[in-house]
Amino acid sequence: MSEESLDRWIERLNDGDDAAVERVFLAYEPYLRIIVRRRLSRGLRTKVDSGDIVQSVFVDFVAGVRDGGWRFAGRAQLLAFLRRIAARRIADRCRKHRHSMGREQSLDETEPGEHPSSPLPRPSQEAQGHEFWDRLLQACPPGHREIVRLRRDGLRLAEIAAATGLHEGSVRRVLYDLARRLSVARRTISRGDED
Repeated sequence: MSEESLDRWIERLNDGDDAAVERVFLAYEPYLRIIVRRRLSRGLRTKVDSGDIVQSVFVDFVAGVRDGGWRFAGRAQLLAFLRRIAARRIADRCRKHRHSMGREQSLDETEPGEHPSSPLPRPSQEAQGHEFWDRLLQACPPGHREIVRLRRDGLRLAEIAAATGLHEGSVRRVLYDLARRLSVARRTISRGDED
């Protein structure tokens, strides 16, 4: 858009023309986005999108032109005004995210031993757990397999007893006997490895 046509759109904007608001937005949006991106700190860029700030600037701009009767003498005054609103929006976002940005640290800046650990088991632990439950299911009689499956699914003894119709003490005894048999079998295997 040429400077002369932009001056005409600003005049129409001052006269309350709604189409002028759109033209001014299209003309100044790319420039404001660049200004906002340059002023956003690295930490704030992860929290705030420059496009959101630019849009909030134009929301206030539209409201001020329509309701507040804002008028602009020319391109320089309008640009300075939009830059001022954008700077205030950035300052608002900085205040809002100040505490969280102070506590965050990039993983690139963190020593490898200090990386946060996941509360989830590692894939090898998952595989060992599945192997354990498979061995346990193979070691138990067919009548007890439902108890083992329910325990594997995380049910408590009382819940297993209710689901199977057995007494809670019977469920406990079945699980204890299976664990003991598996432990004895494991000791026997490990002694055989020593020979």
